[in-house]
Amino acid sequence: MKVVTINCGSSSIKYGVYSADNCLLIASGLLEKIGSAESRLRQKRLTKEGAFETREMSGPVADHWEGFEFIMKTNADDRITKNDSELFGIGHRVVHGGELFSKPAIIDDEVIAAIRKLIPLAPLHNPHNLLGIEVARKRSPDLPQVAVFDTAFHQTLPPHAYHYALPYELYTEHNVRRYGFHGTSHYYVAKEAAKYLGKPLEEVNLITLHLGNGASAAAIQNGKCIDTSMGLTPLEGLVMGTRCGDIDPAVHFYLMRQTGMSADEIEKLLNSQSGLKGICGMNDMRQIQQKAEEGDERAMLALDMFCYRIRKYIGAYRAVISRTDAIVFTGGIGENSAVVREKACSGLDNLGISLDLQKNRSVSGKIFETQADTSVIKVMVIATDEELEIARQTIETIKNTTQSQFKTMN
Repeated sequence: MKVVTINCGSSSIKYGVYSADNCLLIASGLLEKIGSAESRLRQKRLTKEGAFETREMSGPVADHWEGFEFIMKTNADDRITKNDSELFGIGHRVVHGGELFSKPAIIDDEVIAAIRKLIPLAPLHNPHNLLGIEVARKRSPDLPQVAVFDTAFHQTLPPHAYHYALPYELYTEHNVRRYGFHGTSHYYVAKEAAKYLGKPLEEVNLITLHLGNGASAAAIQNGKCIDTSMGLTPLEGLVMGTRCGDIDPAVHFYLMRQTGMSADEIEKLLNSQSGLKGICGMNDMRQIQQKAEEGDERAMLALDMFCYRIRKYIGAYRAVISRTDAIVFTGGIGENSAVVREKACSGLDNLGISLDLQKNRSVSGKIFETQADTSVIKVMVIATDEELEIARQTIETIKNTTQSQFKTMN
């Protein structure tokens, strides 16, 4: 039996196929440009020799329904999944679960209604996630399907961490509070770190840093998230590829008065025209580092700002976690940029955090230690795998639901 994971965007479907027995990745792919004559599917699959082979296909895909059909036909042709009888279930990434979901949920009409209700909190993501769910349910109505929420891991934040200092009625009437995102990634690397350290997750204290085009930090105490950098939306916190992160809220009003910009224009500015891109015109950290090495002042500024904000959050989270076992870097930048790790940890010796520069520049493998021998706290690089975590949670949720139903019947 196999499990399929789905991450649906406005014009894309990202998917993975895993063995339900051991969560071995069998195939993965990305269908892009849905709705155009130039739709493209790039898929890799595991061969009998144990290596992955990749192939690309292109052609018109009118909508997500056709997209799912295209993917399933390709999987059948490649002998990955012939039909639904080979599937244990489908797991869907859903960005926002609000306060309604603190764990994955078997998808039914009530869950769909709840996800739809949360669209105002995630208008750029939840509608597309919901579209993928509705198409998959229509296509495979008899398969159990599970929603895995990016916000769920952060539902253990205490009230003093998730409330904003705003009139309390805005929370009770409009759900204005901090939710946090990238929870699936933070949870995955926390479990991997605990396993590596030889401790139960419930005994591990970590600061996890998911650094990519989107970036967030999490403070994890006794295996539970007690603070995180993103807030009501993914805009709060660290400097990101195109998002500004923490700023003075009065910037919005100043820009309205001085430039005549509308609320929608400012929202677009802060989400897609700011961050690294706003500072130096680029949001690819590889290009920024190259330009910085060549002496480009704005690239150097962008790099310094990115790492300075990370360093501030590390310091803040060291203050709220009494004992810290490890700092964990993950995500595309966190895993691959030795420069970012070095600059982010620079000057933290007084907090018990010191890097071995040679180790840091020779990172390899899924888990790697980079701290100096004198460092009190481990500094680790752990490759994240959100799709694998979705597959694991999907299998566990379906099994638990099935067992519960069996007990009820008996």
